[in-house]
Amino acid sequence: MSSPAPVAPSDPARDWAESGVLALTGHPGGPFAMPPGRAATVARELSSWIAEVTADGPHPVRVDGARLLSERAAFTGHRRRGRISVGGSCRLLPTADGWAAVSCARPDDPSLLGALISANIDEADPWPAVGDWLRAHPGAEVGERAELLGIAAAPVQADPIPTPPLEPLTPRAVDGLLVVDFSALWAGPLCAHLLGLAGARVVKVETPSRPDGARRGNADFYALLHGGHSSVVLDPGTEDGRRALAELVDRADIVIEASRPRALERFGLSADAAVADGTTWISITADGRASGRIGFGDDIAATAGLVARDTDDSPLFVGDAIADPLTGLTAAALALSAPADGCGKLWDISMSAVVASTLTAEGGSMPDAVAVPERRTARGPVAEFGENTTDILRGLGIRAP
Repeated sequence: MSSPAPVAPSDPARDWAESGVLALTGHPGGPFAMPPGRAATVARELSSWIAEVTADGPHPVRVDGARLLSERAAFTGHRRRGRISVGGSCRLLPTADGWAAVSCARPDDPSLLGALISANIDEADPWPAVGDWLRAHPGAEVGERAELLGIAAAPVQADPIPTPPLEPLTPRAVDGLLVVDFSALWAGPLCAHLLGLAGARVVKVETPSRPDGARRGNADFYALLHGGHSSVVLDPGTEDGRRALAELVDRADIVIEASRPRALERFGLSADAAVADGTTWISITADGRASGRIGFGDDIAATAGLVARDTDDSPLFVGDAIADPLTGLTAAALALSAPADGCGKLWDISMSAVVASTLTAEGGSMPDAVAVPERRTARGPVAEFGENTTDILRGLGIRAP
C-alpha cells in the first residue's frame, strides 16, 4: 500500500524547518545549515500512513513524524554543535581521504578507541589521539578496523547512493496484539511506543546484566517512549531463563529487537522459527543482519550521507541521532502491515539503508521560520525494572524461572 497524499504538497525545506531538526543543525551560534534529502518529509509521510491505518480503530495514532525526529532534544536541552553530535558522544573527523564519524558512547569505547589506533590514549579525552591517527589513515581502513573491534565508526559517504525504501504490506490492526520488545535506546523503543499508541500490549524485556542504556539518560524522555508498557527481566544465562524467553517469544505477535543475529541465537531464540509460526519479527541493525557493523543514530546517519555542509563543504551533523527516530517510524509502519495470507514476516531493517532511502532530493532553500524541538506527553506510568515479570509470565501461562 502506498502512503497517502500529504495534506500539503511535498516540500522538503518546509518539512525540515517544521521538524525542529534545522534548529539542531549547524555551528553553535551560527546560521542553521540545510540538510540534504527529504528525511523530514518521509517521516511525515510515514506518520500519515500510520494515522490512516489506525484511524478506524479504537486507538488512532496521530503524531507528526517530522516532529518526532527532534523531540529528544526538547527533553535534554541539547542544541547544535557542528561537527560534534548534539548529544556529544560522536565526532566528525578528517581522514586521509575524507571524513569519518566516530562514536564514543559506551563505557568501554575509550579503551576500544585505543585499540583502533594501537596506542595508549587518555580515556578521559581520547579525541586528540584519535584525530591524529585518522588524519593519517583512509576511511576504508577506519571502517574495517572499527567493525572488527565493535566500534561505531565508519567513513562519511561523500556521494551517497539512494536505497529503495522498504514498503509496508497489507495494513492491519494491532489492537490487543502482544509486542515483545528486546530493543534499547531509541529506534526500537519508538517503534514499540507507536504500536502501543495503536493499542498493542507492549512487554519490554531486559536481562539482569544489560538493562536498556536509555534508563541512564533523560528520565522524562524514557517515560515518553515506555509509558504504559510492562517490564520483564529474564536471565538468559540460566536454563529456566532461556525457557521463559523462548515461551514469551512463542506467544508474541510482534517481536522487536536491535541485536546482531548471533546475540539472540545464543539465547536459543530463532527469528526464522518465529516467522514460520506466523510472528512479525522486526530486526533493526546498523547495516542489515548480514553485516557485523555496529552503530548509533549519529554515526549511522552521517556515514550514510545525511550530513549538512559547512561553507568549506566539510560535513556537519544533521539533528540529534536522526537515524534512530527515522528508523523507529519506518519499523512501526512495517509492523502495522502483514502479508495478505497471514504468514509471518521478518523485516531486516538496516538503519543506514533507511537513511539512504531519503537522500533522493535536495533540501531546498532556507525557510524564514524554523521550529524548535517540542515535547509530547507520556501516556502512562513507567514500570520499574522487572516490575511486571511475575504477573506477565503468569498471565501468559509461562512458568517463572
